[in-house]
Amino acid sequence: MNIADAKANLVSKGFLDVDTDSHVDLFREIEQLKQQKNAIILAHYYQEPDIQDIADYIGDSLGLAKQAAQTDASIILFAGVHFMAETAKILNPTKKVLLPDLKAGCSLADSAPTELFQQFKAQHPDHLVISYINCTAEIKALSDIICTSGNAGKIIDSVPENTPILFVPDKNLGAYLNKKTGRNMLLWNGACQVHEIFSVEKITRLKIRHPEAKVLAHPECEESVLALADFIGSTTQLLKYSHSDSAHAYIVATETGILYQMQKENPNKIFIPAPPNNNCACNDCPYMKLNTLEKVYNALLYELPEIHMDENLRLAARQPLDRMMEISKAAGLIG
Repeated sequence: MNIADAKANLVSKGFLDVDTDSHVDLFREIEQLKQQKNAIILAHYYQEPDIQDIADYIGDSLGLAKQAAQTDASIILFAGVHFMAETAKILNPTKKVLLPDLKAGCSLADSAPTELFQQFKAQHPDHLVISYINCTAEIKALSDIICTSGNAGKIIDSVPENTPILFVPDKNLGAYLNKKTGRNMLLWNGACQVHEIFSVEKITRLKIRHPEAKVLAHPECEESVLALADFIGSTTQLLKYSHSDSAHAYIVATETGILYQMQKENPNKIFIPAPPNNNCACNDCPYMKLNTLEKVYNALLYELPEIHMDENLRLAARQPLDRMMEISKAAGLIG
């Protein structure tokens, strides 16, 4: 069904067709649609502030996967990027999963083409495959266990030391985990475009101008940036640290969307986005920012765009996700 057909169908059923070019209270309209359709909005920390405010749950990849697995909503609208909506569909085959903009992809997921990774995996048949959740459903289906930046250490520690590991797709996260866990995982040569362009020189200048500020960094950053960090962690871990730590100012090396929640939780603290090595003052993910409040409204109204998945692919991708959830629960990372 296309947008025009969906629009006609909804109007015929008595749903209000709101012209989003007019002065409409999108927050109110979205709340009404959620109630009417038993829908839930899951949003990543990197979404724009308006979307974070309208979401039923805001989190990182691990928290979002948990919420997607537990929800009893009929419709899941995923305000994030494509692999996240895919994950929700893998965990909820009977539910309708919506993504506000199908072009909201992921440079990291794109860095691991299925065919090339299949060939690479075939060259290392003795290796257990741990895949970072920022990958396509096809890569998940080729994996033994999925991990997130928040649980990766526990996932790796659950694997016997004499078992060789192939880690895909993020080489920076993999290198950080090798150093942290003492393993020697074989790393796929992929990376996130957002986390690879932070400028060490500009961050160093910021540290000189703000000597009291601590540097917080996501482990997808390059090693030279991580070397400057006072704390390294997932988006949720960075948020918790900024709340519990006694410092007054922070330079944050990850996508700027997280600063909104940091500032909300800590109104008396200062959060400075770490600059990239271009002319921009901060570092936004162009894919995450494709989603807008208007697109969220239209997706709920028309129930499009919808994520569809081949059932054999879904079942194959589900197994390593279930294994991640089992290990995370045993480690006390999720309830």
